[in-house]
Amino acid sequence: MKYFTPFLLALSLAVPAYCARPLEIYFIDTEGGQSTLIVGPSGESLLIDTGWSGRNGRDLNRILAAAKAAKIKRIDTLLITHFHADHAGGILPLAEKFPVGRILDHGKNSETDRAAVIVNDDYQKALAITKREAVKAGDTIPLKGLNIKVVASDEQSIAGGGTANALCATQKGGDYLATGENARSVGLVIEFGKFHFIDLGDLVFNGQMRLACPNILLPKADVYLTTHHGGDDIPQALVYAVAPRVAIMNNGAKKGGTKVAWEMLKTSPGLEDIWQLHYSVANGIDGNSPDTYLANTDENCEGKYLKVTAEATGAFTVVNSRNKYTKSYPAK
Repeated sequence: MKYFTPFLLALSLAVPAYCARPLEIYFIDTEGGQSTLIVGPSGESLLIDTGWSGRNGRDLNRILAAAKAAKIKRIDTLLITHFHADHAGGILPLAEKFPVGRILDHGKNSETDRAAVIVNDDYQKALAITKREAVKAGDTIPLKGLNIKVVASDEQSIAGGGTANALCATQKGGDYLATGENARSVGLVIEFGKFHFIDLGDLVFNGQMRLACPNILLPKADVYLTTHHGGDDIPQALVYAVAPRVAIMNNGAKKGGTKVAWEMLKTSPGLEDIWQLHYSVANGIDGNSPDTYLANTDENCEGKYLKVTAEATGAFTVVNSRNKYTKSYPAK
């Protein structure tokens, strides 16, 4: 039998019980929108975006199903990357059905068209239920056991430091004058020990370039959620810089997940796999991952999710909830 001195006993009791728990990330199918549920080692939760509204409660029910699988009773923090209907549309149904601690966003909605007015109206109603704060580039989002850094928000990015990116000189394409809500997307880097997850929302080409050129301001990614649903506007200079081991596309059957993005990702240094929330109808077999890596294969689907479970060592696994296919990625 071991005996503890009072000091050692106090020290042992002070060690957080959540240290040994993994990080869980649920990539919820909102059919070309985004909703990503993160449950930290402490059990605290962060939901990034809420998908679409309406559709007979489709996206709400899928979020609630993920919350049930994660065994959480509330969303501690809800982050809205930007005010487009495929990312923020479902905020009111969620706030009415499930406890939400607080809402974070980039600030005021910059758009005023009909769709923006609808999102705004629902957003204001949701704010009557819970509180709201704006975040800026360089902020951190408190979630016990995780380091969550805001790297972009409201057309501003983190600055300074980093290493030179040789690909910047040859990078072509993109609209460097793009504005609107996509340009204001909140982008995050989530760090759990040696594990890194990057989610830049729908950040436009020029916003992504600011994070990669002339210097690389982001870490290497173990898991990278493809920006803008895997659209054509992802700079090679950024993807090659973060060199993800696994890329996850939150595409729909007929939205995002373009062949241009898919083929560029496949050539990224260090890439091991691309997992997709949907089979991309336009790409055909040669522009999609194998069946085992597809959460949903039919256009009219059940909305299955992908789940990442990560350890602080950097090791992680990905599980496809449709076919239970599981792949482990050892720490490097």
